Amino acid sequence: MAIKVKEVGASTTKWSENAARAAAEFATNAEAAAELWSSNTQRAGDTFHQAITAPNMKNRFVRGVARAGAAKFARKIREVGRDRFGPGVAAATPDYTAGVEPYFSTIAALTLSPRKPRGDPANYMRVQEIGKALNAKRLALLGAGGG
Repeated sequence: MAIKVKEVGASTTKWSENAARAAAEFATNAEAAAELWSSNTQRAGDTFHQAITAPNMKNRFVRGVARAGAAKFARKIREVGRDRFGPGVAAATPDYTAGVEPYFSTIAALTLSPRKPRGDPANYMRVQEIGKALNAKRLALLGAGGG
């Protein structure tokens, strides 16, 4: 005997209406689960590594992108991303500041070698000095493991 299922359109409407009303509950419950999310996610490092290094993972990724297609990508930007972009930037501003501050401070604390005349290859050493300092800061922020 066949399994009776709801008509797709009716199910979609019910899901959409219920999901839209659940935004406040989602935010409350998701925020309350932050500590549990953090501890569980940190413990999942080995599982994550196994998942991303599984055989054919690259092929599965490529197939998934092809299946979604450029049209869906563009539609989601138009229908969702555009309106969320500004509020997302506003919400991320303190995180941006905290993330770049150590690097800005590192650059500000440098005393670069003297600048040479335009076109002198020694000027590239100044860029290397900045790159070396920024990489050292990045590794220090990541911790002893460097990764």
